[in-house]
Amino acid sequence: MIARTKELGRTIRQHPLILPLYLPTLLIAFSWGVREPILPLYIRDFNVSYNVVGLVLAAMHLGMLATDLPSGLLMARFGKRRLMILGIACGTVGSAGLLWAGSIPVVFACRLLSGFGYAVYSLARHTFLADAVPIHSRGRVVAFFGGLFRIGRFAGPAMGGFVAAQLGLRMPFLLMAGLNAAALLVIFLTMPGDDHPALEETLSLSAYLNQLKNTFVENRRVMLPVGLGQLLAQMVRTAPSAIIPLFAADILNLDVQQIGLIISIGAAIDMVMFYPTGVIMDRFGRKFAVVPSFLLQGLGVIMIPLAGGFAGMVAAAGVIGFGNGLGSGTMMTLGADLAPPDQRGPFLGMWRLIGDTGFMIGPLAVGSVADLLALPAAALITGSGGLLASLVFLVLVPETLRRGKG
Repeated sequence: MIARTKELGRTIRQHPLILPLYLPTLLIAFSWGVREPILPLYIRDFNVSYNVVGLVLAAMHLGMLATDLPSGLLMARFGKRRLMILGIACGTVGSAGLLWAGSIPVVFACRLLSGFGYAVYSLARHTFLADAVPIHSRGRVVAFFGGLFRIGRFAGPAMGGFVAAQLGLRMPFLLMAGLNAAALLVIFLTMPGDDHPALEETLSLSAYLNQLKNTFVENRRVMLPVGLGQLLAQMVRTAPSAIIPLFAADILNLDVQQIGLIISIGAAIDMVMFYPTGVIMDRFGRKFAVVPSFLLQGLGVIMIPLAGGFAGMVAAAGVIGFGNGLGSGTMMTLGADLAPPDQRGPFLGMWRLIGDTGFMIGPLAVGSVADLLALPAAALITGSGGLLASLVFLVLVPETLRRGKG
């Protein structure tokens, strides 16, 4: 036992990302997985329309969107460690608030706060990875990082569905808050302080905005096509989290435990793909993973209206999971590849802004189209966005693996 403990200690010392980055990511991913089958049904339980469900689901991404650009300035002033702690603290409070929320405006505010927290945490984490990992191994490292999210999303939905079935739709949020608090404690105890800020501490808001403008102007030829691809890609990625629970419950009359199991099965297929995806990105190129990833996700979402029951939903979730797993870490890798070393903070802030816009559009599109037409139509429209994303990355986006060897 002592020998194994020493071996574990050596492993952690040799891999300095395990405690400050990987373990908190796993805990946060598990909390997200717990939420996934529950949140649309929890919102629907307030007797609101699909449009309102989509709006509240999008609130977190709205918070992220509003914070993506200012978070670069915050990181310049306070450093990566403080921003990570602030971000996870906001997520903890936002999750706990859902346990006691008595109205839709309170739910919306809790989701907005969580979005603010996740935006600042994500930028600090992304910058830390871009600084710490060389480009020739970045695909594998970031794919493994994305794989941690998938491990959490594999275990979380089944647990969330079980807890909700036994204790009610609100109790999973208590579990979420506890997982976020544990991640906060790990970061507080293990994340090293910044040796130096990414930008000058005295950088003013006007200077930062000017830097954002210059960064966009200098990189617009790359940013515009790849940004369009990411916008569509993240839209199709977030749409299933709204469509699957709502279609399964409202159209197929499946219970919350079955819905959690469907999502966990899809996440299990997703989970096993992260290592092969990293090898593909580093050996053959980023596009060899990106293009089929979003093609399959789009097809999987389009399959949802064809599902006649539990088995059909499992098949659709499996195709979505395979496609999403093939895209494990691809957007983070592309962003890190494309970000100029002297403009990483502002570039990645804009990169996250584009991605989070796509994340926000996904549930809004589902809710709006479902109210206007029907849930099957929402699946067809958002799934088509995945097909278009695949085409954009194939035709308009350059292969970034050849950009450097550092």
